[in-house]
Amino acid sequence: MADPKPNPEILDEIKHDEVPDPIADLEEAGGSEPDLSEELAAALSERDEMRDRMMRALADAENSRKRAEKDRRDAQLYGGAKIARDMLPVYDNLARALNAANDETRAAAAGLVEGVELTLRELTNILGKHGVERICPEVGDVFDPHTHQAMFEAPVPGTKAGQIIQVMAEGFMLHDQLLRPAQVGVSSTPAG
Repeated sequence: MADPKPNPEILDEIKHDEVPDPIADLEEAGGSEPDLSEELAAALSERDEMRDRMMRALADAENSRKRAEKDRRDAQLYGGAKIARDMLPVYDNLARALNAANDETRAAAAGLVEGVELTLRELTNILGKHGVERICPEVGDVFDPHTHQAMFEAPVPGTKAGQIIQVMAEGFMLHDQLLRPAQVGVSSTPAG
């Protein structure tokens, strides 16, 4: 878009002596020309300060947004940790009930045993659907302090120090968070 051209008729009407001159007015009043370099430096300094404040405010807002997003994700992933942790004794009791049932009990109360098995399976499926996974160490596995809790140590012939010799309770993870470590007994047989 072209710059508008001044209308020559209007320019002729303006008389140069009618245009106010602020510097001449200051000199007539006994003042001096204002120090524009000081005003410019002050304005630039204020601009830089405001820019710095604005950048800090933007950074704070971005950090708050990221923190809120992380909190939302964590709440979504780990919000059920308390109820999942509270359900673990139910799992343990159902598993103990099944382990206590021998062949004679299974024959005498087949429907009851089957009901407990189905309940345990359903509980395991529901926990799994919500990100809870079992930690099932086996006898002979190496003790892992990140997922296992040593309940006792005992020297057992034919094992190496640090091997699991007994599993008392399974452990559970919620996504990547440990809900409960697996409770195990560990061999303390010295290296021979």
